[in-house]
Amino acid sequence: MALNGTMNTPFDAADNYSEQMEGWYPFLWSPDGETSQFWRDRIVSRARDLERNDGWARGGITRVLDNVIGADYRAISKPDYRALAYYTGIKGFDAVWADEFGRVVDACWRSWADDKVGHYCDAMHCLTLPQLFWVAMRHKLIDGDALGVMAWRDDVVGPGRARYATALQLIDPDRLSNPQLQFDANSMRGGVEVDQYGAPKGYWIRRAHVGDWFSAAKAQQWDYLPRQTTWGRPVVVHDYDHHRASQHHGAVGILTSVMQRMKMLTKYDSVELEAAIINAVFAAYMKSPFDPAMIEEAVNPGPMPGSLGPYQDMRNEFWTGKRLDIGGARVTTLAPGEEIGTVNASRPAANYEPFSVAVLRHIASGLGVTYEQLSGDFSRTNYSSFRGATNEVLKTFNRRAAGFESGFAMPVRAAFLEEVMDIEDIPLPAGAPSFEEFRTAYARCRWLRPGRGWVDPVAERQGAIIGMNAGLSSLEMEVGENTGEDWEEIVDQLALERRKFEQVGLPPLPIVAAMASVDNGGQAGRDAGDKPITPKPPGAGE
Repeated sequence: MALNGTMNTPFDAADNYSEQMEGWYPFLWSPDGETSQFWRDRIVSRARDLERNDGWARGGITRVLDNVIGADYRAISKPDYRALAYYTGIKGFDAVWADEFGRVVDACWRSWADDKVGHYCDAMHCLTLPQLFWVAMRHKLIDGDALGVMAWRDDVVGPGRARYATALQLIDPDRLSNPQLQFDANSMRGGVEVDQYGAPKGYWIRRAHVGDWFSAAKAQQWDYLPRQTTWGRPVVVHDYDHHRASQHHGAVGILTSVMQRMKMLTKYDSVELEAAIINAVFAAYMKSPFDPAMIEEAVNPGPMPGSLGPYQDMRNEFWTGKRLDIGGARVTTLAPGEEIGTVNASRPAANYEPFSVAVLRHIASGLGVTYEQLSGDFSRTNYSSFRGATNEVLKTFNRRAAGFESGFAMPVRAAFLEEVMDIEDIPLPAGAPSFEEFRTAYARCRWLRPGRGWVDPVAERQGAIIGMNAGLSSLEMEVGENTGEDWEEIVDQLALERRKFEQVGLPPLPIVAAMASVDNGGQAGRDAGDKPITPKPPGAGE
């Protein structure tokens, strides 16, 4: 007998008669069918409305964006010189060449991507490249897709203007659809034209958004853009999370699985807030000794026009000019039969906070962030639990960042680097192949993402020093992970500062590999009295 008390199926999950499983028959959708245009538009419109109007939804999206993209998302060249040397047999492809190549390419990249004056990396000339990546990732999180076109803006190239014609144009994913809203077919999936293997060949994009009434005619026209040129240059950049095999568009974002509960929590929160406001407004009321019939008789105007009735006339006469102060304090007197009652403001309800916390924990789990990051409430955690939680969500942030890098950022970089290597004097060994032949090896890089930061700066920096001294980490890894900066820039800056100290006659600040005493449990001491210990060189006496 199975756990559910029946012997109808070998698996409880397949049972049709238990109280829990009865009536649960979801349809077995295909990867593209379950995210078709019909379902997609309804889900995305709700997700956008939720993110616009709900603080928790917007906060969750913002936390993910700030941890995956941040404000200075950039690439540091790491060309695969080993692969180039192996495939070409050219000995000039070595670590020295890779360093020289990277410095020149990174300088060109910064001048294009971080142009805060002309913004020529943006086809609309509005944003820098990190800002474009931020918006693209935001579309991916909310809509399920990030979509862009590598434009060729040679019309703005010239002295005092743009140096490169390559530009990124972001496209709203709503515009990606089948021409004339046709049904999906073997070669067409939600605006994506595919070959016999399911590989994207091109994309059908509306000329205008269907919501722009002033462009109604263009919204009914579609343009076909190939995925890439005949020589491999990216034309359309389309990125989404692949949850199933043979999936050709994302269609749903990270709010989808928690949308219903977020809506319920928003409604519950609004009801509690409104009830609390009503209780605060109606703080007191006047009691009368009469029942409704007597009140009606007492306040009946009677035959005299303008009369309020005997009782009301008596109250009006009593309160006219009635004010009694003793020593500046107000003394309240009431008419005969009157009594003041107060409202007991018992809102929000006692279960409001635990219910909200439980729902927010569920939502945080679905979004891939911690409860503290979503709610802004750090009163329920300590150092160890928060560090453990952030270490777990960091894996999710890294996975999302890696997916965006391969699906969106790297094609953009490859398109730019193709132009750079064609027009700039890039250091290359004699006989080096073209970029088109080895675009993957030339474009290889490391993306600097937002630094993780520190919860306990002293202990965590001491741990980083121990890891580097033990060979478990490197300066590049520690600087990139914790600060999001380029370690070479920091080293160059330190050298500059030391020379400046020497010029003005000041002793340079020592950089000491300080370590705190480590107990048997392996936890660095955090007492205020702990003193840093300078490690002795190998072979030194005790």
